[in-house]
Amino acid sequence: MGTPEFPNLGKHCTVDDCKLIDFLPFTCDRCNQVFCLEHRSYIKHNCPKADRQDVTVVICPLCAKGVRLIPDEDPNITWDTHVNTECDPSNYEKATKKKKCPVPGCKEILTFSNTLKCRDCLVDHCLKHRFGPDHKCPGPKKPEASFPYMGLFNRSRKEDQKSNKAPATSSPKWATSFLNAASSVRASAEASVAKLSNEISQKWQIAKDGVGQSSSSGSSRNGEVEVCPQCGAKFSSVTTLVEHVEKIHERGGNKVVAKKVTIDVCPKCSRGFRDPVALVEHVERDHGGTSRA
Repeated sequence: MGTPEFPNLGKHCTVDDCKLIDFLPFTCDRCNQVFCLEHRSYIKHNCPKADRQDVTVVICPLCAKGVRLIPDEDPNITWDTHVNTECDPSNYEKATKKKKCPVPGCKEILTFSNTLKCRDCLVDHCLKHRFGPDHKCPGPKKPEASFPYMGLFNRSRKEDQKSNKAPATSSPKWATSFLNAASSVRASAEASVAKLSNEISQKWQIAKDGVGQSSSSGSSRNGEVEVCPQCGAKFSSVTTLVEHVEKIHERGGNKVVAKKVTIDVCPKCSRGFRDPVALVEHVERDHGGTSRA
């Protein structure tokens, strides 16, 4: 067998009745034996391990699930393991029941090729009952009540129906109703924006007043708000300054002849002004144009 150059060239077929020398032999991937071209298949050489990688599935009559038979294992043992572990009889009806057309009296089984979904009610039907009048389609679902503009839209429709007492055959004026609803929404939005702007301006003015009062009170604590025009003494409040002027400068306690000083007090922040014009400007600028307390 072989040649001097290639002594291992060619092998005999393993089949007893053949024993043919094949220079390109085939090795079986199950039994690992060498065969010729004629006996290379599992059936031709009766391979004893031909089913080692085969997949055999048996449908369980109780749960309609597939049970795979394990090679080199008794099928009865595999069956007992399935029944004791994963067999669920309640799954049988779900697996075997086929979906049918929901139209009363129709027994057509819905498959991939004969199923159409209605675009209004979103229910699957057969080809015969795919149109709305054929399966008595209830129409599209009503929008949710949480939609913000549906109340205004329905209200405008009712008002339009009451005002236009036309026969049932006349078409409704949807364009007019929609424009009325849009104008109502726009008016309500403008009113809301105006109200919001007024509230923001009020809050801003209150914040400014609070800052002015706090700053004036803080400076009063430091004792540097009011200064006597005669002697340059500093006082923490207007009242103390007035008492000082009356006692010291008007009565001549220190022999200082001084003119009478008139001080106007702001009713909002108790700040003193010698010039009434300055007081008016202060009230208009810092307190919104009003001098009421």
